[in-house]
Amino acid sequence: MTTIRCALALVLASFLHSLLLAKSEPFIGINYGQVADNLPPPSATAKLLQSTYIEKVRLYGADPAIIKALANTGIGIVIGTANGDVPALAADPNFAGNWINSNVLPYYPSSKIILITVGNEVMTSGDQNLMTQILPAMQNLQNALNGASLGGKIKVSTVHSMAVLKQSEPPSSGSFDPSFADLMKGLLEFNKDTGSPFAINPYPYFAYRSDPRPDTLAFCLFQPNSGRFDSGTNIKYMNMFDAQVDAVRSALNSMGFQDIEIVVAETGWPYKGDSNEVGPSVENAKAYNGNLISHLRSMVGTPLMPGKSVDTYLFALYDEDLKPGPGSERAFGLFNPDLTMTYDVGLSKGTQSTPAVPVTPAVPNTPAAPKTPVTPATPKTPATPATPATPKTPSPSNNGTWCVPKSGVSDAQFQANLDYACGQGIDCGPIKSGGDCFEPNTVASHAAYAMNLFYQHSGRNPGACDFLQTATLTSKNPKAIILAFTLLEAPEE
Repeated sequence: MTTIRCALALVLASFLHSLLLAKSEPFIGINYGQVADNLPPPSATAKLLQSTYIEKVRLYGADPAIIKALANTGIGIVIGTANGDVPALAADPNFAGNWINSNVLPYYPSSKIILITVGNEVMTSGDQNLMTQILPAMQNLQNALNGASLGGKIKVSTVHSMAVLKQSEPPSSGSFDPSFADLMKGLLEFNKDTGSPFAINPYPYFAYRSDPRPDTLAFCLFQPNSGRFDSGTNIKYMNMFDAQVDAVRSALNSMGFQDIEIVVAETGWPYKGDSNEVGPSVENAKAYNGNLISHLRSMVGTPLMPGKSVDTYLFALYDEDLKPGPGSERAFGLFNPDLTMTYDVGLSKGTQSTPAVPVTPAVPNTPAAPKTPVTPATPKTPATPATPATPKTPSPSNNGTWCVPKSGVSDAQFQANLDYACGQGIDCGPIKSGGDCFEPNTVASHAAYAMNLFYQHSGRNPGACDFLQTATLTSKNPKAIILAFTLLEAPEE
C-alpha cells in the first residue's frame, strides 16, 4: 500500500502540472526594447506574443504602432515616459494631461494599458534635479489619469535598479541608500496611496559577474548549491533571485511599507558577449531564464513572500543591435527578428516543458558566503571569462516523464539533492518519519521521491532534472520508479 500511495502522489504531481499549463500565467511578462534597426513589424510581434504564455509587455516608451497592434489581444501593456520628459511632466500639469491624452486615451481600453512607468532607474542616475522631479511627475500623471476617470484602472510608478539598496546581504538586512531616504519615502508613500507597485530590476547575472565562482553560478542559475544562510530569519536561500527580491521586501518593510507590491521590471541573462566577459553563454541564459520561469510557475514564491509569484518581466523580447556597451548588452533577446526562438525556455504554447540547459558546476563542501552584490544598472568592467562545461541534458518529452537518479550516485550527493529539492518549497512531508513514503528509510529512496517531485513542480523543465548530472528523465510509470529506487517488490495486482 505504501508503494501505491507514493505512486499516486507522483501521478498527482504530474496531473497538477498539466492543470498548471492549462491556466493563464499572468506573472510572466517581457520587455520590448526598440534600440534596434532590424525589428519585425508590431503586428507580427503581437501574433508572436499571442502564441506564447507571455501575458504582459513592458515598453520603454509609448510607441503608438505597438500599442495599436496589441489592441484586443488581452495582453497587459506597460508604457513609459523617457527620463528626458520627467522635468516637463513635473513642472506642468498640462504637459502631463497632454501626455495622457496622446498616449493613453486613444487606445484604452482596447489596448490593455495597466501601468505607466515614469523614467527608468532615475534614483541611481546621480542627477539630483531629476531625482527630485520624479515624484511630482508621477503625481501630475496620476492626476491626469484621475481626471480621465482612469485613476483606479491604470497605475503610475517608476523603475529602480538594485543599487537603490545600500544593504542587500543577508536579505533580511535589506535597506535603501540613506542618501536619498526622504525622496524614497515620498515615492513609497505615493505607491502606497495609489496602490501602484514598486518596480525593481534584479539581475543575478551581474551578481555572478562580480563573484564568478562555480557555487555563485549555481546559486544564480537556480541549480543545486549549498545555499546561503540568513541568520536574521534563519532562512537558507537557494537562489539569487529570491535573495535579491527578498532584500527589496525587507527594505520596504523596514520603512513601514509592508503592503506595497513588488514587480520585477527587468531580469535576464545574455546568451553571448565579448571574449573578456564572464557569464554570457547560451547554456547559462537558457538555464537562468528557463529555471526562473519554472520557479514562477511553481507558485512557491520567495521565502518572505511565499505562495505567490512576483510579476516578472523578462529581459528581453528581442536583441537590440544598436545598444552601446559590451557585446552582452546586445544579446538578451529570447526571440530573433525572424520570430524564431533564440533558445527555448518553454514560453511557446506549442511546447509543454521548459528545456533549459543548465551549466551545473560542482558545489564546494564548505563554500564561503559572499555578499549578495547590489546589481549595477549597467556593467562597466567585465571580469575574466569563464568557460563552463557542456552538460549532458536529457531530451525533453511532452508527457509521461519522471525524473529519476542515475546509477552510481553517492549517498552524499543524494543528500545534497534531497536538501536542495526540499528547500525549494515542495511538500517533502511524505518522506518524513510517519509519512506514506518514509519507508524504506534510505537517503536514496527519499532523494528519488524529492527529485521527481521537484521536477514535476518545476513545469517538467528538463533543467530541473539535472542535479549535477546525477539524474535523468524516464517514461516509466511512477510505480516503476519507486520500485527501482526503493528496492521494494511490487504488490500483487
